Amino acid sequence: MDTEILDVIRKKGLLIERDVFDLLESFHDKASAKSFLENLERVSGQKMITRNVLSKNVEYIRSFVGNLEDDSRKVVEKVIVNLGISLEVRREKEVVKESTESGKKYKIELAETANDKKLEVRDFVGHFRARFQQLQRILMSRPELQKNLVSINKIGGERSMVGIIGIVSEKRITKNKNLMLKFEDMTGEIKGLVKFDREEIFAKAEELQLDDIVGVKASGNRDILFVHDIFYPDAFLHEKTKFREDVNIAFISDIHCGSKKHLGESFEKFLEWLNSEHEDALKIRYLFIVGDTIDGVGIFPGQENVLELGSMGEQYAQLAGYLKRVPRRITMFLCPGQHDASRVAEPQPIVSKKYAHALYNIDNLVLVTNPCFVRLLEDDKEFKVLMYHGGSIHTFINEIRELREMKAHNCPAKAIKHMLKRRHLAPMYGLSNQIIYVPNSGGDDLVIREVPDVVCTGEVHRLDVDKYNGVLMLTGSCWQGQTDFEEKIGNIPDPCKVPVLNLKSSELKIFDFGIGEEFVKNG
Repeated sequence: MDTEILDVIRKKGLLIERDVFDLLESFHDKASAKSFLENLERVSGQKMITRNVLSKNVEYIRSFVGNLEDDSRKVVEKVIVNLGISLEVRREKEVVKESTESGKKYKIELAETANDKKLEVRDFVGHFRARFQQLQRILMSRPELQKNLVSINKIGGERSMVGIIGIVSEKRITKNKNLMLKFEDMTGEIKGLVKFDREEIFAKAEELQLDDIVGVKASGNRDILFVHDIFYPDAFLHEKTKFREDVNIAFISDIHCGSKKHLGESFEKFLEWLNSEHEDALKIRYLFIVGDTIDGVGIFPGQENVLELGSMGEQYAQLAGYLKRVPRRITMFLCPGQHDASRVAEPQPIVSKKYAHALYNIDNLVLVTNPCFVRLLEDDKEFKVLMYHGGSIHTFINEIRELREMKAHNCPAKAIKHMLKRRHLAPMYGLSNQIIYVPNSGGDDLVIREVPDVVCTGEVHRLDVDKYNGVLMLTGSCWQGQTDFEEKIGNIPDPCKVPVLNLKSSELKIFDFGIGEEFVKNG
């Protein structure tokens, strides 16, 4: 055993099982072995490092080993597999497509949507454990948390400066108007107090929601911490990806085929433009269709009274009729929303062939999950698009005061900013009937593991464009007039707008295909 690793074991008072010794010995680079052990002790919060500890922290191991040089990685992976620990990534499926005819190439990472067993409490425990480890790894890379970072069970009885990473499990205002928080990690829990007279940090703490996973700098002891600063995992895109080829990508959502309010004439106008000789239309190579493509059946009480087409089969046949007219040079990616023929719980599987069989015969249509990560490829460049229909947008707006006060349903891209800050599409479990999770102990597919170039959503029927730390945020328009429900809650849709982004110049253009007479007819 290398002396540097032995020094780590002695200084930290670790007990190492024989199998773990063998794993550390398999590293070609002993500095990497030392780093692996130090971070494993920090992530797990355990002094006794056993095979069981490795099994419970497979997300960390997968990430660390994946960054090793090829030769070293293969040797280490072989030892890990021999220990009975699988490094297979179940939670995503990669599909690589290449068209020699048009030179298009892309890679799709689908969410893991299999649900082939009865769910138990341990599935939810494993799901939140996996989510914690995914976001903990992101937070550990933040330079603000590099110093004095400890697991909660290592905070002693003497007052000191510490950094922790924890999930928010409790939040309340005390009688003195201070904010009392409770943080948990894999090793324990601790209270954190934020004084009301510290306005900047109090505002940060007030924004925290239950189940948020954050980094905290504080002073105190094992009884209570006095919070000095709070750090989200956050998303930063440091370099803009630009293609050499002069190509466009376009985004649409919420078509709502089958609804009496469906704006079919306006959608026909959009299709005519796609098939025209317009310069921007001819450059489009990819079209992202972000959910709620049909109005569905039985989505809400009395829906049958507002349907033009009474079955999902008829509605998807109408949609297929539209999409077959999209030029073959354009590859379409279509994910479901709550109105589509797919379970409502997220992550959502691709739309069901039972009802949407007409879509399965369209050669340039790729059906994907909700959410889905699409990489558009040009040589060694990747332009990354995160598709998510956006069911959690309402929860963010309802729960975060900043969004409520700005009436963010009118500027919904502001809600996507909070997804990127938290690196999670729907972190607040159980607060809304909009979102139901399917737990997966192999990894939470609603975690934003990699920072995209674009996040595109639908759901709110209003086009909004914004940027956050270099990431372009788009909420989609719709192809449906104002419904009775929208009129009741005061939501005014902004239909028939199509954003088109050029991958060479990064220029974004908005095209309006709305026909005024149809708006009047459909409310």
